[in-house]
Amino acid sequence: MDYDSVADELYALRPEEFTAARASATASARTAGDRELAERIRTLRKPSLAAWVSNLLVRSSPGEVEPLLRLGEGLRQAHQDLDGAQLRELSRRQHALIRALTLRARQLAKEAGHPIGESVQREVENTLHAVLADPEAAHAWASGRLAKPLSAAVGFPAVAEGVQTQRPAPAPPSRPGGKVSERQRRRLAQARKDAEAAEHELREVQDEAAAAGRAAAEAKQQVDVLQRRVEELAGELERARGEHQQARFAERTARERARTADRRVREVRRKVATAAAQLERLAVSDA
Repeated sequence: MDYDSVADELYALRPEEFTAARASATASARTAGDRELAERIRTLRKPSLAAWVSNLLVRSSPGEVEPLLRLGEGLRQAHQDLDGAQLRELSRRQHALIRALTLRARQLAKEAGHPIGESVQREVENTLHAVLADPEAAHAWASGRLAKPLSAAVGFPAVAEGVQTQRPAPAPPSRPGGKVSERQRRRLAQARKDAEAAEHELREVQDEAAAAGRAAAEAKQQVDVLQRRVEELAGELERARGEHQQARFAERTARERARTADRRVREVRRKVATAAAQLERLAVSDA
């Protein structure tokens, strides 16, 4: 028994299984005489739902870990270099990748029996933003042992869905004697233009998201109306089937009565014919 293997096993469990498994592992370490290991295991914190979902994403989709880590390295370097073109390109990739990973995490949680709501989804999304912004957060996430969600308010400004976090523009670095070089001024001016362009792009994306949300709400209303109509038609169909079954029963009953009546008619006709023949014979005999 070692700490890393125990921690990996515990944080791979469902949230409701964590506490009992931690107590069992602690007791096993004490029984083995390793009090230091027992204490380290005992202090492991049960993950929140958002942290568990983030760990589940890392463990279930290991192929998605490295692309996000590489993207974070690129973004941090681009911010450091004030490379506007690179920032714009990586920002587009950032939004697409985080959105895809967040939806993937939500699907995994649902399949594991713990569907999450919007608040937990935002915490998962903020964790992914933190992974991009801070190398320590990236390392913690990649370990799959988070106990709580990470904050996106580290490293460089991160934009979560529907939320914009801004920082004031950095003061221009000074040269010896307090003077700012022309090259530094141009880089700072370009960085400000890039920031304004990014904010403009964000507003456009938010407007598109809002329009998509309204369209989704209208579609949902239409679906509800059609669902009610389907239920009404299903009821009418069920009633029509019942009436059809009753009509078929009535038809069979009437047909059987008609056959019975035909048999009686034939029998009576035979009786009439027999009686007429006997009457004729008696009349001839009397004559």
